[in-house]
Amino acid sequence: MNKEFFLKFKYPLIVALFIIAFVLLIKEKGATTDNLLPYVKVAGQDIQVDLAITKEEQMQGLSGRDMLEPTKGMLFIFEKPGKYSFWMQGMNFPIDIIWIDEAYKVVYIKKDARHETPFEQYGPDKDTKYVLEVVSGFSEKYGLKVGDTIEIIK
Repeated sequence: MNKEFFLKFKYPLIVALFIIAFVLLIKEKGATTDNLLPYVKVAGQDIQVDLAITKEEQMQGLSGRDMLEPTKGMLFIFEKPGKYSFWMQGMNFPIDIIWIDEAYKVVYIKKDARHETPFEQYGPDKDTKYVLEVVSGFSEKYGLKVGDTIEIIK
């Protein structure tokens, strides 16, 4: 390369290299962030979960989403055990809702909670600390039942 060529294309070359580095960084960050999401092992299946820990996250839940992949879910983690009821307002698809106690035992399952009944409330009469939402049909397909144990992998 001669000096004139380099000087003529120096700035476009620097910009292009910067853009390539930025795209690679974003791609790497996205992969890393996805790998940091925790998994729950339930009924022998690994489910990658979004966490709902704050009041705002818990109020939002899965509402507003168009779908949920079969290997994904949402885990609600409450500050202390209690009786937590859920409804389907703002939901666009049916789900299975699984209530779990402090010992990670399933205490109640609402199968196929439908978004067509947005104000119907679901929940057990026992205290729970966690609630897991997964695609509708999951519990039936994998034989999940009350008394089963879940495991939070990471």
